[in-house]
Amino acid sequence: MNQPAPRDRLPTGVQTFREIRQEGLCYVDKTHFACQLFRQGKHYFLSRPRRFGKSLFVSTLKELFEGHRDLFHGLAAYDQWDWSVRRPVVLLDFSEVNAALPGDLDEDVSEQLDGLERTHGIERHYNTARGRLRHLIRTLHERSGRRAVFLVDEYDKPIVDALRKPDLATENRDYLRSLYSVVKGCDASLRFSFLTGVTKFSKVSLFSGANSLIDLTLEAPFSSLCGYTERDLDTVFAPELEGLDREEIRAWYNGYSWSGAERIYNPYDVLLTLRTRVCKAWWFQTGTPKWLIELVAAADLPWHRLEGMLASEELLSTLDVDEVVPHALLFQSGCLTIRGLEVVEGRLRYRLGFPNREVREGLNRALLKRLTRWPQFEVQRLDDEAAWRRILRAGDMQRMRKRFKALLVSIPKDWHVKSEMGKYEGYYKSVLLLFVTLFGTKMGCFCQTG
Repeated sequence: MNQPAPRDRLPTGVQTFREIRQEGLCYVDKTHFACQLFRQGKHYFLSRPRRFGKSLFVSTLKELFEGHRDLFHGLAAYDQWDWSVRRPVVLLDFSEVNAALPGDLDEDVSEQLDGLERTHGIERHYNTARGRLRHLIRTLHERSGRRAVFLVDEYDKPIVDALRKPDLATENRDYLRSLYSVVKGCDASLRFSFLTGVTKFSKVSLFSGANSLIDLTLEAPFSSLCGYTERDLDTVFAPELEGLDREEIRAWYNGYSWSGAERIYNPYDVLLTLRTRVCKAWWFQTGTPKWLIELVAAADLPWHRLEGMLASEELLSTLDVDEVVPHALLFQSGCLTIRGLEVVEGRLRYRLGFPNREVREGLNRALLKRLTRWPQFEVQRLDDEAAWRRILRAGDMQRMRKRFKALLVSIPKDWHVKSEMGKYEGYYKSVLLLFVTLFGTKMGCFCQTG
């Protein structure tokens, strides 16, 4: 059961379950999910945006399977878990991998396997990472008499980080496809596997075959496996909320949903806001890579239609090195979320939208900086956001036209993107729509007064 913790015990930046529990830091109990997963199945995958608590849950699973009962006192798993059974755990962590050059990934994996072999006292018999991992899992099973547990944190990071280099991204993808195939080949020696990532790459061969991973990403019962719920804030973090505007926190950070119903807070944002007592774009500034903005800006998306668009599950999960679908990338990276579920012509569809104020403003602001010189240039104080908001909301078309004209004139000619008609209206329209969205004015109202 979650209990309120004293002030100054916020686990800001801490992703290790053992440290949180031993230091008495605030912890939102997710162990009931672990117990449920263990009872119901065997191989799992979960996609969530960066800085959303995936690493902490993987760390929790490791301590649970290794049988460290003392760390779970007062948590749901304490009375639900069979502590008489301890299982060997193989954990691969790609969250800090820098695979920017060919060969980097293999070197990092080899170093991790070196550490695992030393920890378990297993002699190296193979040269390939795949062979070493397979030997490690099977040997642990034979020695302990217990089937092993295989955990992977941020399985896709070496691919995602290389998306701007297609050849390297393909090389890393194929390397990981071979490595992760061990999950299927060692099925008899594994009792449980759990892999996390931001994206679901369709060609990594994790999601096909007789014993493919169960994708928990859109399953309603596990929608809050990562992140904080309203109840979590009202119980675990109740003391820290005193003196803060609850509605402001909700508008800034709540709104993520993978079920269409339950709304989730970004934990990274919540912890930093409780620590600093200030609401700002904490996650967007650190969790959104520059290459994502570049890719999205070049995709010529209809920005005014992203809020409320309908998507199929296939669209949301269609992603690979040679098929990067912008809508899927926006959803999987946390820039879009599920607002609701609808059945259209007998098929389930997902109604998408921006999760909250942080993402809506952050994405629009980042794209404006990419498409224009705003807010660097200064023409009639165009960097004054308050003035923009007043003019737009008042419908002062004369001043609005003057400001927009100065903005558009400032854009270098070589930044223009031609539309199919051979003109530049699409580029300018995107800029105007981004400004209107950023400053909270509905486009319909703008068009009517214009």
